Amino acid sequence: MSVPFPRSTIIGYPRIGPRRELKKALEAYWSGQMDGESLEREARRIREATYARLTDLGLDPHGSAIPASFSLYDQVLDTAVVLGAVPDRFADLPDGDGVLDLDAYFTLARGDAGRPPLEMTKWFDTNYHYLVPEIGEHSPFTLSAGTLLRDVDEAAEAGYRVRPTVIGPVTFLLLSKAAHGAGPSFSPLDRLDDVLPLYADLLRLLAGRGVRWVQFDEPALAADWALPEERIREAVGRAYGRLAEGTEHPAILVTTPYGSPGTHLAALAATGVDAVHLDLVRGAVPSPADLALLWGKTLVAGVVDGRNVWKADLRAAAATLDALRTDGVALSVATSTSLQHVPHDTGAEPALDTRLRSWLSFADQKVREVTVLAQHAAHPGAVERDIAAASRVLGERTGARGVARPEVRARAAALTPSDAERRPYPERRAAQQAVLGLPLLPTTTIGSFPQTADVRSARARKAKGTLSEGGYEAALQDEIRRVIGLQEELGFDVLVHGEPERNDMVQYFAEHLEGFDVTQHGWVQSYGSRCTRPSLLWGDVARAAPMTVPWTSFAQSLTDKPVKGMLTGPVTILAWSFVRNDQPLAETAVQVALALRDEVEDLERSGTRIIQVDEPALRELLPLRRAEQAAYLDWAVRAFRVATSSAGPATQIHTHLCYSEFGAVISAIDGLDADVTSIEAARSRMEVVHDLEDHGFGRGVGPGVYDIHSPRVPEAEEIRVLLQRAVRHIPAAQVWVNPDCGLKTRGYREVEESLRNLVDAARAVRASASIPG
Repeated sequence: MSVPFPRSTIIGYPRIGPRRELKKALEAYWSGQMDGESLEREARRIREATYARLTDLGLDPHGSAIPASFSLYDQVLDTAVVLGAVPDRFADLPDGDGVLDLDAYFTLARGDAGRPPLEMTKWFDTNYHYLVPEIGEHSPFTLSAGTLLRDVDEAAEAGYRVRPTVIGPVTFLLLSKAAHGAGPSFSPLDRLDDVLPLYADLLRLLAGRGVRWVQFDEPALAADWALPEERIREAVGRAYGRLAEGTEHPAILVTTPYGSPGTHLAALAATGVDAVHLDLVRGAVPSPADLALLWGKTLVAGVVDGRNVWKADLRAAAATLDALRTDGVALSVATSTSLQHVPHDTGAEPALDTRLRSWLSFADQKVREVTVLAQHAAHPGAVERDIAAASRVLGERTGARGVARPEVRARAAALTPSDAERRPYPERRAAQQAVLGLPLLPTTTIGSFPQTADVRSARARKAKGTLSEGGYEAALQDEIRRVIGLQEELGFDVLVHGEPERNDMVQYFAEHLEGFDVTQHGWVQSYGSRCTRPSLLWGDVARAAPMTVPWTSFAQSLTDKPVKGMLTGPVTILAWSFVRNDQPLAETAVQVALALRDEVEDLERSGTRIIQVDEPALRELLPLRRAEQAAYLDWAVRAFRVATSSAGPATQIHTHLCYSEFGAVISAIDGLDADVTSIEAARSRMEVVHDLEDHGFGRGVGPGVYDIHSPRVPEAEEIRVLLQRAVRHIPAAQVWVNPDCGLKTRGYREVEESLRNLVDAARAVRASASIPG
């Protein structure tokens, strides 16, 4: 290898900006308040500020230690654009050279009035969402690397030699879906030989720009797929054997985050790639035999957790690095994954308890941890003071008040199998119908309604102390009256209160449960401009008082129609928080479930007859390796049932799931034993109904008929077609009609029009004499 790999690096960095600068710029552009040139200028400023910050934190600005991992929307979309992988319905968007301008790029992501966007789903087992490329047997590919080359040139002008990052060819094709009309045996991986020449051309172009290292991300190697393992292993060898040929290309780093590459490591190591990254947090430390495979290469050891926010155990990480020393293999220190999954800087959280803040490590602190460990790897013993200081903090955390609460642990230990059981579904269904009297194809929404400027202002003024508790409550009650009135006007059958009191479906509960804390600026990108602030689950969990009952009861007092009580489920609270890493997730899940069980019982006592316990992240936490999935699903399903099983037969339990390939977990979804399950389905054009039909799903189900993650308003006819597709595969007596997800991020004008079309479509299908079932 002619160019040494840097001793310390990271795999990627947050790109939304420390104060969500990119989010604000994107939304200003989409609303017409900012032009394209201004957006590009702000994006460049964010990139260059990132390079400067990483340099200040100790990464080499001239040695390719800094990854160029920025994206205006999504890294998978960016790779699709580089390869010219544009679906047929968008064939008019590229210019004569295959280049997409800004509006075209965002049309792929967000759709337009006449075309739905690319499907969106979860990135491996994280809460990040990627856009799913659509590849057919004859889809054309055209290299369009202008944006990537521009970023390299801009960095060089600013004095930084960066490392371009691109989704690797195997992962790109495995994450893609077969385009509409492709043959039943077709897999996008069949097109590997068609995309490899474009990757090779890209490498040559980057070499011409003076790029010394390029990073290909191959997280798919850490997961099991429907395709045979042997085929994927062969694809890895073929892809990187081809790309590493000759000398007219930069040195190649291949990353394998989110777990272990397993047998794919041997295939990768047998090629001429120059460095291999391994996730040593989620994955196994390589054996001596595996290390021998890497002779002559650099092992980039991902020993600092890129996905959670707790201070690293530097002593344990240093011991891991010591064990990896071997002749013939150079060693570099890195994060286990991109840092896009964590906030920027704990220094932005002065309001956090000082003790808790000392336990935390956000992106910037993780870069420091990497550089400290790199110094240890180069000179063992040189940073003993730093390692000892980290160990002291870990010891203080273990013994801190609230981390372990005997009464919480005793209650969890006393649970019996009967505490996770309800009466048989036929008995429940009869009792619920007698109480609720709902029509065929009942209409409802998932829970949240748009968070208006007035609601956000009221929340901000309350936080600043300029609005009294009574004034705040009055403002929220006014919004609930508006939401209930709108739903009654539109003709919905089951109503929601709109959740104006909730800034986030997890954070709200974190603010009301013991064992949690929340940040002020701990934003993490979920997709596009959408950001979340994961809560900090640091101790044993308990509920001190009812959390949702007053709001639900107030809403119910305004209408004779049933109003759903709305809770977030235990698995989703874990998935969308930064969860303590000092005990198994299953134990923490039971604690959260017991707190929710108390809330379910209080809602029921207050007269609430429908209670929705959302689990949109059920699929998200599913382990990437099949051998580990059954154990996860067992405790995840048990946690949900512990939370809901104390409800009486006449109380209807709903749940909601979104952005998942549901076929893999359909048995677990059935095992939740919810009376009604609403599922994201609009972007995938009702693909989930085939899984439900094949499984023989026998309870209520609401496959979403309206994609709320796009600003477009679906016509009533479009919704009617989707709903007709659903009732061809599921008995109409089981089908509910609802959007894909909550409406918090949308505006009232588009929501009202879309929901009116939804109700009209439901009425049309309800009246149809041809409804099966």
